[in-house]
Amino acid sequence: MARELSEVGVVGLGTMGAGICEVLSRAGLAVTAVDVTEAAVLRGRKHVEQSTDKAVSRGKLDPAERDAILERIHFSTSLEDLARAELVVEAIPERMELKAQVFAKLDGICPPDTILATNTSSLSVTELSVTTGRPGKVIGMHFFNPAPVMKLVEVVRTVVTEPSVVDDVEALAARLGKVDVTIGDKAGFIANALLFGYLNHAVSMYENRYASREDIDAAMRLGCGLPMGPLALMDLIGIDTAYEILVTMYQQSRNRLHAPSPVIKQMMTAGLLGRKTGRGFYTYAGRDSAEVVTDAATPAAGSAADGARPVRTVGVVGSGTMATGIVEVVAKSGFPVTFVARTVDKVEAVRTALTRSLDKQVVRGRLTEDERDAVLGRVTGTAELDDLADVDLVIEAVVEQLGVKRALFAALGEIAKPGAVLATTTSSLPVIECAKASERPGDVIGLHFFNPAPVMKLVEVVSTIATEPDVAATAHAVCAQLDKHAVSCTDRAGFIVNALLFPYLNDAVKMLEAHYATADDIDAAMKVGCGYPMGPFELLDVVGLDVSLAIERELYTEFREPGFAPAPLLEHLVTAGYLGRKAGRGFRDHTAR
Repeated sequence: MARELSEVGVVGLGTMGAGICEVLSRAGLAVTAVDVTEAAVLRGRKHVEQSTDKAVSRGKLDPAERDAILERIHFSTSLEDLARAELVVEAIPERMELKAQVFAKLDGICPPDTILATNTSSLSVTELSVTTGRPGKVIGMHFFNPAPVMKLVEVVRTVVTEPSVVDDVEALAARLGKVDVTIGDKAGFIANALLFGYLNHAVSMYENRYASREDIDAAMRLGCGLPMGPLALMDLIGIDTAYEILVTMYQQSRNRLHAPSPVIKQMMTAGLLGRKTGRGFYTYAGRDSAEVVTDAATPAAGSAADGARPVRTVGVVGSGTMATGIVEVVAKSGFPVTFVARTVDKVEAVRTALTRSLDKQVVRGRLTEDERDAVLGRVTGTAELDDLADVDLVIEAVVEQLGVKRALFAALGEIAKPGAVLATTTSSLPVIECAKASERPGDVIGLHFFNPAPVMKLVEVVSTIATEPDVAATAHAVCAQLDKHAVSCTDRAGFIVNALLFPYLNDAVKMLEAHYATADDIDAAMKVGCGYPMGPFELLDVVGLDVSLAIERELYTEFREPGFAPAPLLEHLVTAGYLGRKAGRGFRDHTAR
């Protein structure tokens, strides 16, 4: 039976510690809040006051509740004031020697049954526990920032943490209105172990000048629905904090993907720590400001489309969901579009699907009947590839098989008029292979739309080593006319989004495979702790495990990075036919839903 705690303490009143104080007091607990100086205590109190005042102004608290929250918090500069606490949460800077000193002092002050919890996000809870005479009473209680808002708490047990302590802390998390995941003591726990590998990979991509900071961030926000791009998130976390977490993770895992990208240490040494110093990957209006201001690296608006070739008519090849969506997007943007399917029956199927989609939009009030009819009037269907001889841009959206695409581009190279741009929507195959097959490689580019094309705003514009600059500019100009956000990258496996997304998904599978956490807990950690729209296993089941495995194999084949090697569990599931939702079973059973 879990204890119902009534008196708790918090050591460290920075942003996180002050937020934890507020959370504990909101739940009706008496809180003793301690920091080393009067100035630090005053800053912590001010933080709680500002946070609760904001909640009152938004109607989430009434003034009496705010006053009661503040009255339940006793601020102090003396650890001795924690002598009656039943649980103490430490939230000081991420340095083991500092934390060890605090825990050793608390061990001598607090009663033997007091639980000592650390809010560390990456350090060893086990190593910290042995600095005390009560290692069984030591546990990790990792809140996420801002603590009053973020719902996740990672409860980290060591091999010697007493089961009753775990029960008490889980009960407290529930009382605080938090979602808790209970896990073992491993660097990064769930959320940071998955998050920081991805962040480090994004930094490496930027450091190698594969894509701009703006394009990397936009790609992950628009392509994956993430609340922030990785480089903006690094600036929010703090470059120094990120470096320390990555170093700790690398020391434990020896996984090269956790070794901090060199530019992270360089930025830290130069004092470019992100928002808190006013400059990191981006430049901000001032210290602790969220407002990004232009700097020397900021691209001029619209400059990517400078020198574009004129595009008045568009052709689309394919009859699947993606091709049909692209036809809709192009026609709604005012372009006459000719689409080519393999048979007359497939031509009619595309037109039927297009009409059904537009009719739904009329019913929902997004289009008028006249607008629908105008869109359909701009669309011509054919089973003859030669009908694309006079279009200015051809977008290929056929099956993801290199042999099929090569044959198509060989034909398009002969059929398309001189100066026509030939684009492939491939998500994983080398664009240069299509370019070579066309025998006019300067005219070929990747235009990777995301599914569903009428809804998703992102398009990855993929230039090969042979793509002419005015062809890339044409792709950007057309994307702007289609009301899409184009990001630029070169012809490398995964482009931006898949190259960052699928190693993260693979890491999640490896975590499950190692029995570190359940699929439900991993999904909850990433959704609740990081604000992801879907957990990794939900997403894998939606994408399809066979599709995911194929992309991961492409990444591993191209980069030969051991950390990219597909997890054996994923390969076994695919071999067994457990392909996700489409098969009724993947990481979860979907037949009963």
